[in-house]
Amino acid sequence: MKFGIRFIENLGPVPDIVRFSQQAEQAGFEYVWYPHDIFMKNTWVVTAAVAQATDKIKIGSVGPNPYTTNPAEIASYLATLDELSGGRAVIGLGLHTYDMVGWAGVDCGDILQVTREAVQMIRQLLRGEVVEHHSPHFNWSDQCYLRFKPVRPEVPLYVCAFGAEFLALSGEIGDGSLPMLTPPASARRMVDCIRKGQKLNKTGKDFDIAGCAWLSVSEDGQEAENVMRSMIAYFGPYLEDDALATIGLESADFDHIRDLISQQEYELAQRAVSDDMLKLGLTGRPHDIIEQIEALEDAGITQINLGGPIGPHVKNAIELLGEKILPHFARISS
Repeated sequence: MKFGIRFIENLGPVPDIVRFSQQAEQAGFEYVWYPHDIFMKNTWVVTAAVAQATDKIKIGSVGPNPYTTNPAEIASYLATLDELSGGRAVIGLGLHTYDMVGWAGVDCGDILQVTREAVQMIRQLLRGEVVEHHSPHFNWSDQCYLRFKPVRPEVPLYVCAFGAEFLALSGEIGDGSLPMLTPPASARRMVDCIRKGQKLNKTGKDFDIAGCAWLSVSEDGQEAENVMRSMIAYFGPYLEDDALATIGLESADFDHIRDLISQQEYELAQRAVSDDMLKLGLTGRPHDIIEQIEALEDAGITQINLGGPIGPHVKNAIELLGEKILPHFARISS
């Protein structure tokens, strides 16, 4: 099991995120990821700052998509970050949800074909090829090539996907897949979808299923639960029914919470989060989290991305992860 950590912008200003990333590297994490969405802080700036503040950890933006950002820009960014970081760049191309790009009037009805083409074009650019490409989605001339030589001709390109068909595509065309494990009980379903596509994968590389689960860890279990309720109240209404069904929930169960959030009644929304809804994340003391991560490994997850609130106090939570949770899995693997 590989370990990654995913920092959302709600955890603090960018300088704090950079410091948390440094701490994660010192704690033993192999990857650090940052969700990238329109109308949110730009993670390309964050990844550049982290590249200069760290030495070993692999650095990735999750969610740059070929609708709001042209694949040419994504390839240039990725190659530049790889140069700045000394060959530590990774990326998760795709989407977490259709909702946010939908606010900007973007129709993602052709997401599978657009993602397939974008992955191919980005890889070609990184290899130094001229990418003349004509399709209903992209019309590139013979002048489409990078004007500089990337540090690496192949940078790990994960696909950020959701839904059975999109997950299968991520298995087919990616170096890895970045499914959201909300809830963690949906992991086996996600893995099964990805592996269907993986049978057609022609990259010849070890495939990494890097599932992201919300985490709230603390030596005080009740404190950990309270923080997770806040996360679930805000993001739970966006989750898909197929995943929710694995813990006996459906989107309609969040209607009341959705209404409270729209009225900016955040405290009431948190109180409305049920105990069943708490199963959407990994919550509890270190030994509880170890058991839950072991279940994800058994389900086929090869890299766990620990995201969400991380814990009541992020710095303390990273310390717990580095002192009690990562060493447990290091002992098992050795």
